[in-house]
Amino acid sequence: MLQKKSKPGKRISEIHVGEKLHLTETMEDKDLLLYLGLTNDSNPLYIQHDYASSTPFKAPIVPTIMLNGIITSAISKHMPGPGSHIREQMITFLNPVYHYETIDFTLQVDHIDYDRHLVDVSIRAFNEKKAPIIEGVVKVNPPY
Repeated sequence: MLQKKSKPGKRISEIHVGEKLHLTETMEDKDLLLYLGLTNDSNPLYIQHDYASSTPFKAPIVPTIMLNGIITSAISKHMPGPGSHIREQMITFLNPVYHYETIDFTLQVDHIDYDRHLVDVSIRAFNEKKAPIIEGVVKVNPPY
């Protein structure tokens, strides 16, 4: 298979504390069904309205691993970008995300460790009602 060469993302010398990336994602059924199909995840909390309505959530929710995927994809594509490698994640999912919700994510460079070639990227996410959804830090090796 032939692949187009990707331009590497930002090298550590090109990254600055305080840099931010904002992105917005809407949780669509097509994305949920694709995830559930690929992983063979049949948790009724994610797709069965009758089951989910009997839980404290009251409706189907989005798997947290899908939200984590949005974060890791943003790091791989944009901050620092292609060629970067996630070394550690400390993420807390503060509130559930429901189908069709739109989530605003902010990634921000908080610390650069030149000796260890690591960048700390803080993660914050909020739903449309401004309720916090995610907070955490991802430690990333930028491209070499």
